[in-house]
Amino acid sequence: MNDRYDDYDDEAGQDTGGSGPGEQDEGGAPRRERGGPERTFAALPPAGGRGFAATWWGRAWLKALEDTALDGQQLKKGRQLARAGGVGAVSVRPGRVTAVVRDRDGTAHRSDVLLQQLGAGAWDRFLDMAVDRAGHIAALLDREMPPHLVEDAAGAGVDLLPGIGDLEPECTCGTWDHCPHSGALCYQVARLLDEDPFVLLLLRGRDERRLLNELQVRSTARAVRRGGGAPEAADGDRRGVPASEAFAAREFLPPLPAPPSAPAEPGLGRSLDTETAPAPGVDPVALAVLAADSAVRAHRMLLDALAPGHAEQPAPERLSPRQDAVRLAADARPGPDVTARLAAGSGRRRAELDAAVRAWRYGGVAALRVLEEEWEPDPGSLARARAQLDTAWETGERPSLRAGGRARWTVTGVDLQLRLDRNGRWWPYRRERGRWLPAGPADDDPAGALAGAEGAEPDEAT
Repeated sequence: MNDRYDDYDDEAGQDTGGSGPGEQDEGGAPRRERGGPERTFAALPPAGGRGFAATWWGRAWLKALEDTALDGQQLKKGRQLARAGGVGAVSVRPGRVTAVVRDRDGTAHRSDVLLQQLGAGAWDRFLDMAVDRAGHIAALLDREMPPHLVEDAAGAGVDLLPGIGDLEPECTCGTWDHCPHSGALCYQVARLLDEDPFVLLLLRGRDERRLLNELQVRSTARAVRRGGGAPEAADGDRRGVPASEAFAAREFLPPLPAPPSAPAEPGLGRSLDTETAPAPGVDPVALAVLAADSAVRAHRMLLDALAPGHAEQPAPERLSPRQDAVRLAADARPGPDVTARLAAGSGRRRAELDAAVRAWRYGGVAALRVLEEEWEPDPGSLARARAQLDTAWETGERPSLRAGGRARWTVTGVDLQLRLDRNGRWWPYRRERGRWLPAGPADDDPAGALAGAEGAEPDEAT
């Protein structure tokens, strides 16, 4: 009844077994020659009052045993033998698990439990499935067997866990069904499976090292094919992998390719000029501006990310919608209609948006705050600012400055002004058509800021 188990898969390169002349095991049975991978586990201590399976896959193993055995009393005796420590060292190899089991009187019997190995086709399907879902093998490396691994394998036509009738016994006691010795061995194997589900895969025909090596080869080959233009998997077949699982699977995943260099220019969006009229409420012109702006921002972010020292730079400040409207008007340079919408949407008149755009081009959000926000320096900040103004110019060169309050100093007789921000930097302003407008970038030195404004044309920034 067990002949089908004695011949291992040809592609596994394992011996078919057989008795060596004059060789006997500890229980008196002929010793079989063993080929292929094998793991031997030292005898476990008595189980005491604990259960034999704590994991769901260990319990599934025992359910296959209990559904297969015809005599429940024999299994009960087997549990008692295993609990008392009657099972010796356990040898696991493809298709077979073996141990010497001692009765309470000390009589030793060699007991084997046989499980059908997976054929070459089944292993191919399992490996292909595992390469597609790296999280499965990552879980095995953590000595876990998640239910979806077994489910996905079953979907590929591969049954990992045994079912009714799959665990076949052999024992030197002569019992044809599961005897107390094979039962005790199965209960002990459930404890091993709890600790390492690779024991089950070895029984099915693959040891851990070979399995991981084959996954490495397949993963690398797949990466090479895709790099050469092989089609990607369909969207329905893609599954995300948690970062922790991907990190755990690093031992067999192929190395990441070098990142590509950044393009010289931002990409161009698709044309929105079609024969179909836009849906109500959709403005194609505004949508094109947003798409082009997104491409420019993505390109800038990529260049920043690839720049040396990027990891040490602080995260960029998050803009409010009102601030982002100014950024969009400054960077995208939209037409009059979109600019008018940005002004209205940000609560500004058109002239106010133009001034805000000029400030943005000089210094981003910091310059915008100087234009639109007023603050009153505390006495310490005010004293430091006055000291800077007193020492910024050579003797006799200091212009006449009139303090206007709110951290502002106006040059007497000239339409120029200095504004101090909360970080102690100076911003030049010029009076144009009755309004104070940004006239240059910030400077730590008030004299330098003012000199930059004096040399700039009023509309240079725009």
